[in-house]
Amino acid sequence: MSGAPVLAVRNLARAFGGVRAVDGVDFHVARAEMVALIGPNGAGKTTCFNLVNGQLRADAGSVRLEGRDIGGLAPATIARLRVGRTFQVAATFVSMSVRENIGVAQRALGRRGDARAADELMARVGAPELVDRHAAALAYADAKRVELAVALAGNPLLLLLDEPTAGLGLAERTPMMEAVRAATVSGVAVLFTEHDMDVVFGFADRVIVLDRGRIIATGTPEAVRADAAVRRAYLGDG
Repeated sequence: MSGAPVLAVRNLARAFGGVRAVDGVDFHVARAEMVALIGPNGAGKTTCFNLVNGQLRADAGSVRLEGRDIGGLAPATIARLRVGRTFQVAATFVSMSVRENIGVAQRALGRRGDARAADELMARVGAPELVDRHAAALAYADAKRVELAVALAGNPLLLLLDEPTAGLGLAERTPMMEAVRAATVSGVAVLFTEHDMDVVFGFADRVIVLDRGRIIATGTPEAVRADAAVRRAYLGDG
C-alpha cells in the first residue's frame, strides 16, 4: 500500500458504563479495498461504525481519513469530507422519487444535483430503471440499491456499509455486493459489516473479526476462516 490509507483507526476505545464496547481497536482500509468487519452480536461492529462517522465520540484513540484526524467531528461534517454510509434497514424519503432522494443527498453534501447525475448513480448500482420510481413503491431490495446510490452521491472516499444484504433474499445478495464491488473500481474504500458468511468470504479482500470489543483476527478470508479463535468465537466450532 502506497501513501496513507483512506481510513486508519488507532487504539480506538469506547465504553458504555462498565462495558467496553470497543477496546483498543486498530485497523486500516486502503483505496479500492473491501474490508469486512465481522463478529457475534454485541462484538462492537456498529459502535466502530458510529465512532468512524461521528455519531459517537471515542473515549480514546484516533480516526484518520487520508491522514486527517476526523475524531470528534459531527456526522454531517464527516459526510461532507466524503464518507458515505448505509444502515441495516434501508432508509429513503418515501414521499419523494428516487431522483429526488439522490438530489437531496447531493445538495446536503454540497454537490450540485442534476438529472444526469441521478441517472448515472442508479446505473452504477445496476438499477437505472428505478430512477423515476416513487420511493414508497420500491421493493425492499430496490430500496437498498437506492440507499447505496445515495451513499455514492457525495463521491465518497470511504463507504461504510452496515449489513448491506440484510433483509435481502439469497438471489438478491450477490447483485447487491457486485454493485458495491463496482464502486471500488473508481478507488472507493469500503468497510462493511455482514452476518452472511458467504457474502463476507466471497467479496471481502480482508476480514477483521471483533469479539467483545477487541480484534481477535485479521487477514484474508481464507486465513480468517481457518483461524481457530475465530471458529470458536463466531463460526461455531467447539
